[in-house]
Amino acid sequence: MSRTRGLRRLRPDRAEGPADGFDRRLLAPMMMGSALNPVNSSIISVSLVPIGAAFGAPPSQTAWLISALYLATAIGQPVMGRLIDLFGPRRLFLAGTVLTGVAGLVGMLAPNLGVLIAARVLLGFGTCAGYPAAMYLIRSEARRTGQESPAGVLTALAVTTQTIAVIGPSLGGLLIGVGGWRTTLAVNIPLALAGLYLGARRLPATPAVRRDDGHRPVGDLDLPGMGLFSVALVSLLLFLMNPGGAWYLLLLTVTAAAAFTWRERRARQPFIDVRVLGGNLPLLATYGRALLCYVVTYAFLYGYTQWTQEGRGLTASQAGLVQLPLFTVAILVSTLTGRRQAVRGKLLVGAVGQIGACAMLFLLQGDSPLWMLLAVVAVLGIPQGLNSLALQNAVYHQADPERMGSSAGLLRTFGYLGAIVASAANGAFFGDHVDTGGLHHLATFMLAISVLFLAVTVFDRSLRRIGPAESKAEGEARPTDR
Repeated sequence: MSRTRGLRRLRPDRAEGPADGFDRRLLAPMMMGSALNPVNSSIISVSLVPIGAAFGAPPSQTAWLISALYLATAIGQPVMGRLIDLFGPRRLFLAGTVLTGVAGLVGMLAPNLGVLIAARVLLGFGTCAGYPAAMYLIRSEARRTGQESPAGVLTALAVTTQTIAVIGPSLGGLLIGVGGWRTTLAVNIPLALAGLYLGARRLPATPAVRRDDGHRPVGDLDLPGMGLFSVALVSLLLFLMNPGGAWYLLLLTVTAAAAFTWRERRARQPFIDVRVLGGNLPLLATYGRALLCYVVTYAFLYGYTQWTQEGRGLTASQAGLVQLPLFTVAILVSTLTGRRQAVRGKLLVGAVGQIGACAMLFLLQGDSPLWMLLAVVAVLGIPQGLNSLALQNAVYHQADPERMGSSAGLLRTFGYLGAIVASAANGAFFGDHVDTGGLHHLATFMLAISVLFLAVTVFDRSLRRIGPAESKAEGEARPTDR
């Protein structure tokens, strides 16, 4: 199918946006869909302690509430992204939103921890479509309008997807104070209804796509590749949750990963084109940085929040309110720096900010004053506002435009692999009780990861090419592209 025909399909039937600018009607569903996963990722942080008390489960068991969602998301993000590349965003967005609402209902009524974990798995799959759909639409609108770097739209998306996630603990604390931990699952029901309304009203209707040979692209789905990819991730998660006694899972991970690579190199329409991906070293480096960055982010989010409750003695509502400076600083930083396209400077400052926040954890004790707790999260707000935006912009410029949905999904996959590692680290360092000693051990681990994140950023020269110089080159080339 030609590029012109593909773009024509993506225009809304009732186009109300300007013909030469980004269709602003798309922003609301894009931001709503993209926010569902980050909010659910973070809102659980203040729920872990009351859920554990309700079901008599220690931190090593409630950690599965985190890992279950991230496992489903890590698998589902690139799968949804690939489906969006083939079928367009609207159908997948609406289907995922429905599943999110169902997951919220199941979680709200869960009679035991096992059912609650299953609800989190459903929630992970349901919230997968929003972000790849948004990145797909941004790239499509950029092609239609000739504006290759919609910095303002990318900034709005980054603020929604990652920095808005830090409001989750505060929202969760308020909801728990009103109606208990079950309200943190029930909140997905009205969110899903709002997403369905916006998606049905504003996302472009995309008819079934046909290839140049006239066949529908269902045959382009690489189901064996998706299956091997899933086996590798599931076995990796199970190994990380029990690294001492499950060595065979690591062997299964390596075997499945090798089989996946072999399959993708020979598939006519691979799920993940490892040949192209392998030749795109800057994009691979960005995925690696995403993994390192989010190991620290989520270890902080879950470990620190649990410590403020069990180690410092705050209630769930108070622990949520302590996170407010993180939200405020992150939003401010993202807003002020969002239109600056160069990503290297943001990543360097973000890496240093993570190192500083991790170092501050060593100063905390069980009787530390409240201002110290607030200062730690305020410092963390700086990298939270910079890193997610920079990583997203890097993928936008480095990925193959024809696979923007799956490339964006892979960014989330690597980020959630980092979250899985963080969850396993929390379980390992805290065990059956969250105390200050465990927090300091976790801080040592986080500090080492932060230093590695800084090192891989300093030595990556490809990042210098993303910025004003690239935008100028694109502007000069645009007339001939048309």
